[in-house]
Amino acid sequence: MKWSEQTWQTIEEKYNSILKMPFIKELSDGTLLLEKFKFYMAQDSLYLEHFGRTLSLIAAKIQDLQDVLAYMRFAENAIVVENALHESYFKDFGVTDKGILQPACHHYIHFLRSTAALESVEVAVAAVLPCFWIYREVGDYIYKNQNAINNPYQKWIETYGGDEFSIAVDQAIAICDKVAENTTEETRKRMTEAFITSTRMEYHFWEAAYQLKTWM
Repeated sequence: MKWSEQTWQTIEEKYNSILKMPFIKELSDGTLLLEKFKFYMAQDSLYLEHFGRTLSLIAAKIQDLQDVLAYMRFAENAIVVENALHESYFKDFGVTDKGILQPACHHYIHFLRSTAALESVEVAVAAVLPCFWIYREVGDYIYKNQNAINNPYQKWIETYGGDEFSIAVDQAIAICDKVAENTTEETRKRMTEAFITSTRMEYHFWEAAYQLKTWM
């Protein structure tokens, strides 16, 4: 069994918990309060900026030149999406100021950046993988199960439930499996631990948006 298959099994319960979250359910049926979506969009925009920088760090460390190019493209796409959020989604939903990093976003991006900077590249690629993989799965789930007509959040749903994003996700998974196969058992264990931590962070990111969690 591939590293990715084994590791997904370890977070299956956590992933199912994400699907049951009020934020996801209400996003799917279009009833999510606009205030909560705007909070999420602002934090996601800040997140993507730092996520792009994290992916660039990985591109600088990874050995295979094709993988270097892949992570450079991932980094570029993260920043392109961030710009699209600012120029299109922000205008659509009346978000005028991204504000500051709130606790859940702050913790997540600092975990990713410190992992990319200080850990082995194998652990780093595993840490960023949930942002690809879980978003693809959640996007697909919402896309296939939505029953709302004129859902105000349809554009977001189509961004993460589309084929273009899925191709990038498959590539990121394949790179993780390749580096996992060529490293030690101890490093594979640390890769899995990083993947689990980021999965938890994904849950708390959506939870924070639904509860509008800010610094005291």
